[in-house]
Amino acid sequence: MHFARLFLEDLAGYAYATLCICTGFYAIEVLWPRKGLVVSVRSRVKALGFWFVYIPAVMLTTQLTWPLWAPLGVQPLLPRIVPPGLPGPVSAVIGAIAAAFVGDFVYYWFHRLQHRFFWRFHAVHHSVREMSGISAFHHISEPLFRFVFYTAPLACFTQDPFALPVLGWLVALQGYYEHSQTRLNFGPLGRYLADNRFHRIHHSIRPEHYDKNFGVIVTLWDSLFGTAYMPDKDEWPDTGVADFPEPATIREYLLAPFTYRRSPNSDTPNQATPGRAAFWALRAPIKLKTSQTP
Repeated sequence: MHFARLFLEDLAGYAYATLCICTGFYAIEVLWPRKGLVVSVRSRVKALGFWFVYIPAVMLTTQLTWPLWAPLGVQPLLPRIVPPGLPGPVSAVIGAIAAAFVGDFVYYWFHRLQHRFFWRFHAVHHSVREMSGISAFHHISEPLFRFVFYTAPLACFTQDPFALPVLGWLVALQGYYEHSQTRLNFGPLGRYLADNRFHRIHHSIRPEHYDKNFGVIVTLWDSLFGTAYMPDKDEWPDTGVADFPEPATIREYLLAPFTYRRSPNSDTPNQATPGRAAFWALRAPIKLKTSQTP
C-alpha cells in the first residue's frame, strides 16, 4: 500500500511538472518561433501522449531500482568536489558547476554507447521529424539504460547534478530547451554551453552531422573527443532517421525497438545501427582536440 501511494504521488507530481514545462515551451515557441519552421498541433499532442506513457515507466523504474541500489551503501569517491573552507554560497555554486561538468562527462559516454549498442531503443528519440520542446520524449526503456550506464556509475564518483537543488531543475529544463524550435539561443556562449542549435545538429538527418554533439550541458567533451560540430548562425537541418519511422500511435511507440528492421543499404549511425567505421572509431585511442568545426 505504501509503495502504491508513493508511486501515485510521484507520478502525479511528475505529470503535473511535465505538463507545465511543455505548456511553457509551447508558449516560448509561439512567441519566439524559428522563422520558417512550423510544428503541427498533431505532433505536439502525440508527443504529449507519449510523455504520459513514458512518465509511469520513469517512476516505476526509479521505485524498483533504488531499493536495490541503496542497501549497497556505495559512497562516492568525491562526495565533495570543491575545496573545504569556502563560504557556503561560493561552495554551492562551484559544486553545482563542477557536478554539471562531471555529470555531462558521464552522460556523454552513456549517450555514445546508446548510439553504438542500443540504437534501436534510442532511435525512437531520434525519429522525431518535427522537433519541439514537447517532443523530447524517449522510449520507455530509457530510464533503465540511464540508471545502469549513467546514474549508478556517476553515484560511484560524485553527486548527480539532477539531485542538486536548483541545478537539477535547470538541467531538466535544458533537455526540453535543446529540442525546442525557438529562435532563442545562447549566442556566443553556444560554443561552450549546449543550446538548441548545437543539439539540433545531433538530431540532423544530414550525413555530415552523424555522431556529433553528444553533450547536453556543455560542449567541452565533444570538443575534447572530436565530436563537436559548431553550427553556422542559420544552420538548422531537418531531423529524423531515414529508415526508422516516427511512431504514430502508442502501440508503435512501445514496440518500435522490437519491430525495427535495418535498411540493407544503410551504414550510418543516424540511419540505422552504427556502421563498421563508427564502431571502430569508438574503440580507437582517444585523441584530444580543442575543437572541430565544419
